[in-house]
Amino acid sequence: MSFPQATANILLETECIKVRPRPPFTLTSGRLSPVYVDCRRLISFPRARAGVMDMAVDLLTRDIGYEAFDVVAGGETAGIPFAAWIAERLSLPMIYVRKEAKKVGRQAQIEGLLEAGQRVLLMEDLVTDGGSKLNFIRALRDAGARIEHCLVVFNYGVFQDSTDLLKEEGVSLHWLATWDDVVTEAQRCAFFEQETLDSVRRYLVDPEGWSAAAGKEGFGAQ
Repeated sequence: MSFPQATANILLETECIKVRPRPPFTLTSGRLSPVYVDCRRLISFPRARAGVMDMAVDLLTRDIGYEAFDVVAGGETAGIPFAAWIAERLSLPMIYVRKEAKKVGRQAQIEGLLEAGQRVLLMEDLVTDGGSKLNFIRALRDAGARIEHCLVVFNYGVFQDSTDLLKEEGVSLHWLATWDDVVTEAQRCAFFEQETLDSVRRYLVDPEGWSAAAGKEGFGAQ
């Protein structure tokens, strides 16, 4: 079983994948969506999360190399446990990045030891449009880090902005699964009714149009 198929199966089995066309979910970006991914649920499933992290390490070593990083960074808050698990497997130090600097104490935005010039892997749970990742990347670079790669468990895969924004920053995005992988696996294993999957497919083809239509129907934040 491939990385995408195995990851999709795990996310479906652990109910990290939520599908609800009516009423839809509201994403951080404000877009309405019939789907929602909660990778944070994986922290409660030791065997499932171990499987996902093993695949993540295999992907990193296959596509980037064994000695490509000096430090693993997680973004506040969802990326922190994933960064810890990856750092442990790679035998590397770990740090984490706050969304903004603390107002007290050292007023730090980065917690842990980071030395100028170190090669950092940013590890996150998922990416939608890539905006929040830019904040973490810029904070790491301001602190002297070299960062060229970001790994996520799940890439929505429907917003081109995510890869374009990161590419413009000189960062390559890597992922284990996308919505296309999940829909394919959900169809194969009959996780959802056909009508529900059809609605998800319409969203994947035109997420902006789907969101606008749902908004016209009067659905708000859920």
